[in-house]
Amino acid sequence: MKPRISVLTLGVSNLKRSLSFYRDGLGLPTKGIIGQEFEHGAVAFFDLSGCLKLAIFAQGNIAHDMGRKLSGLRGV
Repeated sequence: MKPRISVLTLGVSNLKRSLSFYRDGLGLPTKGIIGQEFEHGAVAFFDLSGCLKLAIFAQGNIAHDMGRKLSGLRGV
């Protein structure tokens, strides 16, 4: 099996503002923010070249998924 990356995930400080930047500023295709009905579930996916996707999560939500405090992620 050859290693490959299919999703690149970023934690962002403001999900709505970051959605606007990647969608409106860079023109990346997206269905917008999904998963808002779930606590800590809001995410936006963007289709990049090939099968690569960019996912953006609010920093607090990605910290929750990792079982870490947000303050422990600064500078990582």
